[in-house]
Amino acid sequence: MTYKDLADVLYPNITESVEDIFKKYPPRKLPADAVVSRFAPSPTGFMHIGGFFQVLIDRTLAKNSDGVFYLRNEDTDKKREVEGAMEIIFDILTKYNQAPDEYQLLGQKMVGDYGPYIQSKRLDIYHAFAKKLVAEGKAFPCFCKKTEGKEEILKIREEKFSENDSNVDYDPCRNMPIEEAIKRVQKGEKFAIRLKTPNDGTRKMSFEDIVKGRVELPENAKDVILIKNDGIPPYAFAHAIDDTLMGTTIVVRGEEWFTSTPAHIDIFNALGFKPLKYYHTPNICKIDENGGKRKLSKRKDPESNMQYFSEEGYPTTAVIEYLLNLLSSSFEPWRAKNPDAHYSEFKFGITDITAGSPLFDFIKLNDIAKNVVARMTGEEVYNNWLSWAKEFKPSLAKTLEERRDYAIKVCNIGRGGTKPRKDIYKWSMIENLYSYLFDKPILVDEIDNKENYQEFLKEYSKDFTLPVDKESWFNGVKAVAERLGYATDNKLYKANPEAYKGNTAKVCEYVRLALTGRKDSPDLYELMTILGEDKVLERLKNI
Repeated sequence: MTYKDLADVLYPNITESVEDIFKKYPPRKLPADAVVSRFAPSPTGFMHIGGFFQVLIDRTLAKNSDGVFYLRNEDTDKKREVEGAMEIIFDILTKYNQAPDEYQLLGQKMVGDYGPYIQSKRLDIYHAFAKKLVAEGKAFPCFCKKTEGKEEILKIREEKFSENDSNVDYDPCRNMPIEEAIKRVQKGEKFAIRLKTPNDGTRKMSFEDIVKGRVELPENAKDVILIKNDGIPPYAFAHAIDDTLMGTTIVVRGEEWFTSTPAHIDIFNALGFKPLKYYHTPNICKIDENGGKRKLSKRKDPESNMQYFSEEGYPTTAVIEYLLNLLSSSFEPWRAKNPDAHYSEFKFGITDITAGSPLFDFIKLNDIAKNVVARMTGEEVYNNWLSWAKEFKPSLAKTLEERRDYAIKVCNIGRGGTKPRKDIYKWSMIENLYSYLFDKPILVDEIDNKENYQEFLKEYSKDFTLPVDKESWFNGVKAVAERLGYATDNKLYKANPEAYKGNTAKVCEYVRLALTGRKDSPDLYELMTILGEDKVLERLKNI
């Protein structure tokens, strides 16, 4: 009996050779330095911001080199799979203009020539490579149940290795006679396939991480699982095969995979594949309540979910620019030099990517978002606001569509010129920010002197008409103020404030409170022109 006999018994229905499989996946016809990258999430829930961080790197490196960025569905963990998760991820990539060149959604036509791009549809491919490794004596079937396997492994460690060799994890079935293994398969026993590692755990493995540089880690000395006893491969085996067949040149993945790299390289070597270039992205972190630094948590931090930014109404461009700011320290000075350029014009390479774990900062995100919105026209703000409302607040969307021209005027407040207003950073805040332009104002700020407030507004509203320009309006305000004992010359007021009821700033505050309910608002005359003379007069009298 030979290893080939064992392989044939393990996988009798696998007749296609790995050579035939490779013929279906010819080398890509791309420029020599083109990057082929992929985003390969498991469909186990929402899209984490850390994953989107990787997408920005993947897609930008591919696009900057005339390469290919593709999406692969790593759905091998069926227990944790969430229905529709991959569609959510694809929708987010599309919404943020990061759509892949190649992909495959369930029930839809495949886009690209290197699929299937869904791992559960590639099981025969994984089994063919597992069969080859068994035939070559590089892998073996393991019949251990989880509990007894652990006990056996501990026993072997005690017998063969000293205590500090805990990284060695030889499986009890690795030296099982071929005849016995065949009999157990023929009896119908379930089996997993494990790599028969040639390493003994005494050496270090050196490899190149694209950002960290040349690093050393203990070599893999574990008989890692290649195929589970349900016939499904774990990530380590599947990604080695898929990335090789699909022509991937760089793997961008989370820092948590860094220490597993020696085991992955062990698998590449066993398969006879050239190991890939890895870039392990730093985790996006935040400062916790105790002052410590921790990774953004799915449970604790809503901002870890990319859907959060959509629900809150952050401009997609702002989120991307913020993440580019975390990704590369070169982005902020580039943006300062190119205030009107599209973020896609910012070019970066591998050496420009941060190696440290960046901190998520809402203040910085909001500042970037304010600048993004400030560059928009009133109509662009309206269109974005309406799009957000249609998805998350249909009743508001109905109002915006019915009062389109008026809403555009609202969105156009403070736009244009060299110093546009920067009071909007997400679409969800506009309704509250400018609520007084759509509904009766609610008094938010306290009136300092209600008697003076009522006296001025009563007098001001007597013969009120809305002037055709701002200067005429302001002259009218000053005339009423002077008549009632307010200073219209600020120097005189500062020199002798007790001689006056206040100054022009105070009476403008009264008007602003009557119209908006707030002491702070955009340009008062601009608000009046939007509200119109009748509405202004109604509010001036309603005191």
